[in-house]
Amino acid sequence: VPSAAAATSGGHHDGVDHLVSGLAGGSGSTVGPDGALYVTEPLAGRISRVDPGTGAVTTFATGLPERVVDVGGAMDVAFLGRTAYVMVTLVGPDVGGDDVVGVYRMDGRHTFTVVADIGAYAIANPPDTAFFVPSGVQYAMQTYRGGFLVTDGHHNRVLYVTRGGAISEVAAFGNVVPTGLETRGDTVYVAEAGPVPHLPRDGRVTAFRARSPHPREVAAGGRLLVDVELGRGHTLYALAQGTFRPGDPEGAPASPGTGELLRVRHDGAF
Repeated sequence: VPSAAAATSGGHHDGVDHLVSGLAGGSGSTVGPDGALYVTEPLAGRISRVDPGTGAVTTFATGLPERVVDVGGAMDVAFLGRTAYVMVTLVGPDVGGDDVVGVYRMDGRHTFTVVADIGAYAIANPPDTAFFVPSGVQYAMQTYRGGFLVTDGHHNRVLYVTRGGAISEVAAFGNVVPTGLETRGDTVYVAEAGPVPHLPRDGRVTAFRARSPHPREVAAGGRLLVDVELGRGHTLYALAQGTFRPGDPEGAPASPGTGELLRVRHDGAF
């Protein structure tokens, strides 16, 4: 697996600027207080800083739990002020690991503190939908009102985590596989991959208010949606992973050229 030091930058392909490659299983990312891009590398238990102008990669933090199974590890990163927090999943005893599933606060380049044990919460508060991983599969983390919203794509719910470690359920869904998150004021947008086999008709963006969590459909028709973001002018975008190769398991890398960046239209289409 390439190290961050071996990552390369530059390049252009099919109208897309190639910023950086060679990351150790990059997953979630965020723009930090300094304007740089911070990316999780779950295969290495590392957070890397990417210069958005040059693509230069430097190590921001190390020592986080590494991936135990095919997915998981350090999945997402977010900042409250100048302090970075990392969401780590699928590293607990229920999948053969010995680390805490939850939110970690980075205290230094090589030191961190577990501030919320989401795995223990999930085991003590199982969802109403079917599951086989007791600690869940947390997918994305978004800052919200001084804490964090966290999606669990396996337990089909959105949790709220305070900086002090208190955890509560904000919204619960049927088998929709919530993935990416975005917020605007009190409104929470959720990307939904939909159940296996993640058909386009099941890929949706929904929205709800945290104080009244009754989701409404914003747009539908994306193939395996993995994120949602607001752009300029409050335009809403969604990221679709794409189409599986025949015979590949769900969640496998998509066939080349099938991933899409989608814009939500006013009529609810992409």
